[in-house]
Amino acid sequence: MNFSKPKIIYSSKFKKIILAILTGILVGIVVSAFRFFIEHLLEFIKNNYHKHLLAIIILFILFLMINYFLIKSEPDIKGSGIPQIEAQLNGQLAMDWFGVLWKKFVGGVLAIGSGLFLGREGPSIQLGGVIGLGIWGGLGFSKTDQKILISNGASAGLAAAFNAPVAGVLFILEEIHHNFSPIILVTSFVSSLTANYISLNVFGLKPILQMVKDLPYIQPNQYIWVIFFGIFLGLFAKLYEVVLINLPLIPLWIPFVLLIPIGYFYTDLLGGGNSIILNLNKNNYTLLVIFGVLILRFVFSMISYGSGLPGGIFLPTLSLGAISGMLLSKVAIVFGLLPNSIIVSFIVISMSGLFGAISMAPLTSIVLVTEMVGSLHHLMPLALITITSYLIMDVFRGRPIYDLLTEKLINKN
Repeated sequence: MNFSKPKIIYSSKFKKIILAILTGILVGIVVSAFRFFIEHLLEFIKNNYHKHLLAIIILFILFLMINYFLIKSEPDIKGSGIPQIEAQLNGQLAMDWFGVLWKKFVGGVLAIGSGLFLGREGPSIQLGGVIGLGIWGGLGFSKTDQKILISNGASAGLAAAFNAPVAGVLFILEEIHHNFSPIILVTSFVSSLTANYISLNVFGLKPILQMVKDLPYIQPNQYIWVIFFGIFLGLFAKLYEVVLINLPLIPLWIPFVLLIPIGYFYTDLLGGGNSIILNLNKNNYTLLVIFGVLILRFVFSMISYGSGLPGGIFLPTLSLGAISGMLLSKVAIVFGLLPNSIIVSFIVISMSGLFGAISMAPLTSIVLVTEMVGSLHHLMPLALITITSYLIMDVFRGRPIYDLLTEKLINKN
């Protein structure tokens, strides 16, 4: 009898799934370590600001010097890293995967962990992408496989950074590729789930931005305010785009110098923004205080990112959306238009509204916020506010922020 060997061993899809699992494991380990070191360094900085200010200043000088030499030797570690991944996938850039991997890791930990208003998600996406690039280079596959492995790694990086595997896949399809590819969908989902499993074992099952266990429902008769908030967030998103894209290059030392008084007087505001989002509903801030925090976080996040230090705009953008939701809710409450109990729900949906407009990736934004807060109660208002802000951004000819940053990167190079 003629027994044929199992076809599955030679299946192209099977091979890609195995590689996606391998990519997810490696990305999960690296990004979990990246997240771990950032969180513990930031906690150390916050706890010692008033006890050992001189030591903190010396640390900042050291962080600045290390980042200066890292960026000088490897310019592709600048900023969030998402534009570099887009450019690599488009064939407009060729990164040294190992150099970017370790230098982005070290530089990102020191810059984000110091308390600058930078996010870890963009660097996590780049770390994941270059791990996929390294696997491709080590195993010598085709150019098509390179794109698949980079996409797998990038989606796994976002999944591990935010415990959001579905959003990781959608971000790659909606924001990076701008099209639907079945093989990238399947393999990226596998790598995202794998990386997320590792992250959950390190950081636990609790959603990263779970403010309360049961979010109060936004009633249908309050949807008019959801639309109003969406209009405001769409306009804010356009302002954000214009300022960010036209930022001049800011010297590396300026963010660290400004960080010293900000950290001393407003220690709780340090970092990418997840701590302030979690604490917004716990403190009875006045309108003036909320407005001041919004301005401070907007301006200093621009300065932090404009310096080119390794760090992203993902989480800072979500925090700006949350603060905007808090501000608008407070105004509505003052005039008796909304009940006080509903503030936390408007904080949540406003995160999606602002990020969805800035990224021009509404589906990713809706799913991301849903996974991060751990609630399915607000899909309707989430969708309504995000589509509204998206349309306002489109009316004012807004474009996906990462596409604009990619073009800026390529033009500069």
